[in-house]
Amino acid sequence: MILRPCSATGLAKPARRKSPTRQDAEALALAALDFLGQEDERIGRFLSLSGLDPGTLRKAAAEPGFLSGVLDHVASDEALLVHFAEAAGIPPERVGEARRLLSPEADSG
Repeated sequence: MILRPCSATGLAKPARRKSPTRQDAEALALAALDFLGQEDERIGRFLSLSGLDPGTLRKAAAEPGFLSGVLDHVASDEALLVHFAEAAGIPPERVGEARRLLSPEADSG
């Protein structure tokens, strides 16, 4: 946690983290996809559960909802979520924030 002095009291208070943008969420989802692709077992499980294969992955990646689906997959397995968060240097909660930003419901708002 980053602390900075509060001018009124002189005491340290937590720095406010800016809210992630849709662009931040997309970048995180792409990082998660890259993370999955770094190990055959991880990407194989993702492809199997999503019904995709290496030949259709690139086309699917251009579809609406794909990036949200990547984050859904990562978040569905706590060990995978923690491993990804550690590798990305982020708190696991960031994945949930990004999922909400990329969900189809967020677009229909």
